[in-house]
Amino acid sequence: MSASIAEPTSSAVTDGIRVTVRAQYLAEQSAPEKSRYVFAYTVAIANEGGAPAQLRTRHWIITDGRGKIEEVKGDGVVGEQPRLAPGQRFQYTSGCVLATPVGTMHGTYQMHRDDGTSFDAVIAPFSLVMPQASDRSSLN
Repeated sequence: MSASIAEPTSSAVTDGIRVTVRAQYLAEQSAPEKSRYVFAYTVAIANEGGAPAQLRTRHWIITDGRGKIEEVKGDGVVGEQPRLAPGQRFQYTSGCVLATPVGTMHGTYQMHRDDGTSFDAVIAPFSLVMPQASDRSSLN
C-alpha cells in the first residue's frame, strides 16, 4: 500500500475558543534504535467568541504506544499567558519525546474572562505517528 499517513491534527471549540493542533515527526532529532521518537506540534488558539479570554494554565495528557501516561501541567504556554480579544489568535510550536513510534496527546487550557469567570478550553486528541519506513524509501 503506497498511501501516505494523513497529518495528525485536531480541532475543538469551547466557549468560543478554538484550539487547533497539527503534529509532525522529527526524524532528524529522533533515534529509533534508542527508543527516542521526537514530535513537534503547532497549536493555534483563536478567540471566535464575543468576549476576551486569557490562557492561564495548560494540562496535557500524553500517552505512548505502550499505554504509559505522562501528565504535564504548568502556567501558560512557551513562557506566555496570551490574552485574546475577539478575533485574535495565538500560535506556538512545542514538542515531546516518546519511547514508542506512536502515541496520542490531548488536554485543556484554563482560560479566564475579564469578568472573573474561567473555563477549560478542550485540546482534542491527536496522534503522534512516525511515518512508515516505506514512506521514506525515496530518501535512500
